[in-house]
Amino acid sequence: MLLSRVKPAVGGEASTSSNEKKRKNKTKKIPRLEDYLNQRDYLGSLTLLEFQRIGGVSVEHADLWIGYCAFHLGDHKRAMEEYKALTLRPECPVDVWVFLGCSLFFLGLYKEAEEAALKGPKSQLQNRLLFHLAHKFNDEKKLMGFHQNLEDVTEDQLSLASIHYMRSHYQEAIDIYKRILLQNREFLALNVYVALCYYKLDYYDVSQEVLAVYLQSIPDSTIALNLKACNHFRLYNGKAAETELKNLIDISSSSFQFAKELIQHNLVVFRGGEGALQVLPPLIDVISEARLNLVIYYLRQDDIQEAYKLIKDLEPTTPQEYILKGVVNAALGQDIGSRDHLKIAQQFFQLVGGSASECDTIPGRQCMASCFFLLKQFEDVLIYLNSVKSYFYNDDTFNFNYAQAKAALGNYREAEEVFLLIQNEKIKSDYVYLSWLARCYIMNQKARQAWELYLRLETSSDPFSLLQLIANDCYKMGQFYYAAKAFDALERLDQNPEYWEGKRGACVGIFQLILAGRESRETLKEVLPMLRSTGNPQVEYIIRIMKKWAKDNRVAL
Repeated sequence: MLLSRVKPAVGGEASTSSNEKKRKNKTKKIPRLEDYLNQRDYLGSLTLLEFQRIGGVSVEHADLWIGYCAFHLGDHKRAMEEYKALTLRPECPVDVWVFLGCSLFFLGLYKEAEEAALKGPKSQLQNRLLFHLAHKFNDEKKLMGFHQNLEDVTEDQLSLASIHYMRSHYQEAIDIYKRILLQNREFLALNVYVALCYYKLDYYDVSQEVLAVYLQSIPDSTIALNLKACNHFRLYNGKAAETELKNLIDISSSSFQFAKELIQHNLVVFRGGEGALQVLPPLIDVISEARLNLVIYYLRQDDIQEAYKLIKDLEPTTPQEYILKGVVNAALGQDIGSRDHLKIAQQFFQLVGGSASECDTIPGRQCMASCFFLLKQFEDVLIYLNSVKSYFYNDDTFNFNYAQAKAALGNYREAEEVFLLIQNEKIKSDYVYLSWLARCYIMNQKARQAWELYLRLETSSDPFSLLQLIANDCYKMGQFYYAAKAFDALERLDQNPEYWEGKRGACVGIFQLILAGRESRETLKEVLPMLRSTGNPQVEYIIRIMKKWAKDNRVAL
């Protein structure tokens, strides 16, 4: 009310000028295509163009602009349809073929994209498109040819940086992006690309710092918020990542279909594979990581055959794909006892670990450790695992492999300590874990703990194998009491003469230790029933000697 009193209450010139201003404001509010395009409001541009098309308003190059806006909105199918329709017209500009090629490229129709691009005139855009297509076709000769045609202009250099990124040459990509940023501070989006490169190099904290620069100006960016969530996943956990992703869910609820698919995919990863079978299969041909994450899900479920089916025909191009294909082949090789699969796995690991771009990364060193593990060269395994040990102190899988390598080289004391750090119940119930831990206990003169491991095992084929290991290792280490118990249990399960021979030797060994004062005389009470349980004629002779000694030394039996 107070503001209204400042204005004149009655007409005059002031009132007239006010009405004119209103009319001018109204005319200003009529949308113009140029305004929308300058603001990069492609949805607004497209809406206006469609409204004008329906209303019969003639706009110069309207069809070209509709294709352009659809392309920049990520609706590449719509862009393709518009450009295809244009190519059927006699007056179609030849550049449209290259635009069509770009739309087909983003739809994954690479062969058709190349055919369309080659119908267009030679230009920087055509060269960039063919450059990317050569990368998709793995045609090194063509790639280098188009590379030589690139000029020192921003668009070409950005294209080169993206190829470096896709070929895992992240530092080279960073160098290009930083050089362009120095000359063009207003190119804020380049910060996201730099952050992506640092993410791929495992520098998640650096990635966050670079990303923050962009998010200060564009807080609702789909790509940036998604990357921030991924950094949180790597730095903290899935819950922290999911919290970050909630902001993105609110923003992308109404538009940008790819963002929705990306969110669905990443939520599966952040939740440890929850909903993987519902979400990931339809996304295999949409998001490249979907196939890899589904393979990882199957591996975690011990469904090695399904994991192998998904990855066997994949031609790896990135270190992650080589590593995963190596892991699947190693798992399958161990599962079915195939030397061929183990050899393929070893070659994949060696390829990644020995490459110039990966040799000094943590995954690269883990690959070399895995390669030497399969070759049973455990000294080399430890060289690589020791170099990254500080990053994996609480990692159960790392400790499992590390402890096995230690034990394989006879370093049983340290191996036992590392085995006991493992908390994962699945690993702790695995026969490989139990057998190595039992061996460490026995080699460290803790045969009783090895025997207790056997007693805790449920009925299966594993206890028999563990019994054999305990029996033979205890015998070898002169821990005859538990060797005798193990051979006695084996003899009850299988009337193999070898088990009687082992039990006989262990019982005589116990008697020798008693005579030397290194074993309690009371142990003899347990030895005699073990011997009597065997129907071998040698038993009576051995028992008679033991009884005579017990009587002479006043040991009550």
